[in-house]
Amino acid sequence: MQRQPEKIERTERVYVKVTSDFDATGYMLPRTIIWTDGRVFRIDEVKDFRPACTFGNGRTGDCYTVVIGGVEKHLFFEKTSELFAARVGRWYVERPVMEQDWRKAKCAIK
Repeated sequence: MQRQPEKIERTERVYVKVTSDFDATGYMLPRTIIWTDGRVFRIDEVKDFRPACTFGNGRTGDCYTVVIGGVEKHLFFEKTSELFAARVGRWYVERPVMEQDWRKAKCAIK
């Protein structure tokens, strides 16, 4: 029997558009995620919010634990540099990429 290669899961960031509301205290509450292909996902609930750094670029950010269609997901807000006053930050989610797909993508870039 031939052994299947082990698949190691990695993640990649997918920057997305998010609609959000702000309350009187300035708290930002995400309401919907608009995926890169235009699909809209309504956020049923925000279960948790906490500060979180974004690895790889040294920026600060926030992590929201949200519920979409009964499934918990993490939604990240990456704060931009203070040098760009008109840009507060941008939203992203992490999508799993299997090791084999990651290697193919890496080879295709060369």
